[in-house]
Amino acid sequence: MVLPGREKKKSICVVSPHAGFIYSGHVAGAVFSSVDLPRRYVILGPSHRGIRSRLAMMREGIWESPFGDVSVDTQLADLIRNHSDLIEEDSTAHLHEHSLEVQLPFIQYFRKDITIVPICISYEAAYQELEELGRAIALGIKDSHEDVLIVASTDMSHYVEQEVARKKDFLAIERILDLDAKGLYDTVARENISMCGFQPTASAVFASKELGARKAELVKYQTSGDVTGDFHEVVGYAGIRIH
Repeated sequence: MVLPGREKKKSICVVSPHAGFIYSGHVAGAVFSSVDLPRRYVILGPSHRGIRSRLAMMREGIWESPFGDVSVDTQLADLIRNHSDLIEEDSTAHLHEHSLEVQLPFIQYFRKDITIVPICISYEAAYQELEELGRAIALGIKDSHEDVLIVASTDMSHYVEQEVARKKDFLAIERILDLDAKGLYDTVARENISMCGFQPTASAVFASKELGARKAELVKYQTSGDVTGDFHEVVGYAGIRIH
């Protein structure tokens, strides 16, 4: 289901792509513009280069963005870490990873006074670890007594034919829309879907349910082929809001 308009809705989580803005920016812009954006964010993304920690949190510091500096929310980070020993403080995991930081300009376009908790997830993370992370995020957000938006950063299928991408991507998207974190994890593995951020997304979906989410909506889906005209090797992008 693609929403006909961009009515802003208070949400618990969004799923947003992280490719070059010319390719996936339409989708990221659509999903962030459909949400009533709060001040605080937990951003989950995959590691594309490999990292030491399975669940690597940056606890303090400043992230630079074209729209201005963004502070890491140490208070919220500590509230989350209080609920799981699996989460490691590891700023080095974020040094060369783009999947989290590319979300910032879309948020800052609408709101400048934001803070973030960045968490980079290793491709080696097992589902049980993702579930524990999701539970810790939910408990930390509850402890904060403030509105927090969870952002799951992921692209969908990579470098396949357009119809293959669409078919496989919607198998994963349906699991997200059903708020089925384990089903998403298992579907990606079973169907060999090259969705790079399925682990962050599964953890975010689990956290959303712990926070009372009841519905998810597909805001926009497209592929790189819709921009380039080359439908032989596309990358898929989905923008989803959960509330």
